[in-house]
Amino acid sequence: MKMIIAVIQPDKVDEVREALIAADITRISINRITGHGQQADTELFRGQEVTPNLLSKVEIKIACNDQFVDIIVQTIMKAARHGEGAIGDGKIFVLPLERCYRIRTGESGNGAI
Repeated sequence: MKMIIAVIQPDKVDEVREALIAADITRISINRITGHGQQADTELFRGQEVTPNLLSKVEIKIACNDQFVDIIVQTIMKAARHGEGAIGDGKIFVLPLERCYRIRTGESGNGAI
């Protein structure tokens, strides 16, 4: 089992969600977050170095069985990219997921996802 965490631009949320649904991935969680990456290097403003403010981003979390990882990652990468790719398009993290439990039934493991 894996946990996929994608951090993307807010204007790409609908495209990514629709692409995931088209790939038959329907169980997702979405959170609005703030942060910055490469695009937030210090800038010179009126003779002083300043760090830009935090930028709005969207975090998508998807718990999945191992066989769905590549499908999910490729779908997100394709839908979240601006044109040929731009700084700030986002990142995708794939983490091992030790356990999963369904609260309603107490079921655990792959079937609980």
